[in-house]
Amino acid sequence: MPGSSSAWDERFAAWCQEGEQLCADAGGDPKALLKVLRELEQMHRGLQEGAFRDSLPSGRQQLYALLQSMEQSGGWPYIPRLQLKRLLDNLDTTGAQPVTGGRNPA
Repeated sequence: MPGSSSAWDERFAAWCQEGEQLCADAGGDPKALLKVLRELEQMHRGLQEGAFRDSLPSGRQQLYALLQSMEQSGGWPYIPRLQLKRLLDNLDTTGAQPVTGGRNPA
């Protein structure tokens, strides 16, 4: 975080609340929520490969200290993709018809 800027913390908290409200306003619409998830994943990837990577310390001791701090505070941030196989397995256990890849099984 930039220094101990409470203004940055407040902006970040407001941004998080706005995201939560946006999801609530989706009203359970899976297409809208999927759009949010895709954007978050793209943003995550961009931050990870850009600004975060560029901000990593070049010294071994500073990098080690950062890695220790990351481990103590919850590890590496990762947004896993929903696995299609798991989704299909869940559908199958609820009695839904299996997806056949777009072909009619006749």
